[in-house]
Amino acid sequence: MKDQEKNFEGLAFEVSNLSTQKRLAASVLKCGQRKIWLDPNEATEISQANSRQNIRKLVKSGLIFKKPQASHSRFRIREHAAAKRLGRHSGHGRRKGTAEARMPTSLLWMRHMRVLRNLLRRYREQNKINRTMYHELYLRSKGGAFKSKRVLMEYIHKKKAEDARNKELEKQTEAHRLRNKAARERRAERIAAKRDALLNAD
Repeated sequence: MKDQEKNFEGLAFEVSNLSTQKRLAASVLKCGQRKIWLDPNEATEISQANSRQNIRKLVKSGLIFKKPQASHSRFRIREHAAAKRLGRHSGHGRRKGTAEARMPTSLLWMRHMRVLRNLLRRYREQNKINRTMYHELYLRSKGGAFKSKRVLMEYIHKKKAEDARNKELEKQTEAHRLRNKAARERRAERIAAKRDALLNAD
């Protein structure tokens, strides 16, 4: 038992004496001492190395080497982010700011306006709406008349159909007016012809 204790003390003494070699190895390998690995089976040989040149030889032989960089796993972070995308971890206990701070209404309004204005600009470039209708709908959008792009598109289709119907009605009304005017003129001509015929008969 005493012999084992002596051996253990001797080993501990040898290992503790390798601090100089660890310091030299850290200097040679350009890293911290906690990154240096010394082969515990070759403690005696390593303890005899008292210069940087000897340390370099031990590094070349593989008795001393620099531990690899410990990786910082992102598994848990990715897992948490995937859960947040599903709506988890967003309860009242997780919230630090007000609703306005977390998602400003001004930002929502800007996004809303950009969607509507992009649609109007595209429709104008494709000649689906004219400049007058574009300006009217631009101002109505700014006033909050359309809550979504779908509502705006439905309004445009309805407005175009209504305008086409009004134009057709105006065309029919104009044709009816011209027809009545021509009929009145023919009637006036007939009356004038009869009057002339009566006067000539007298």
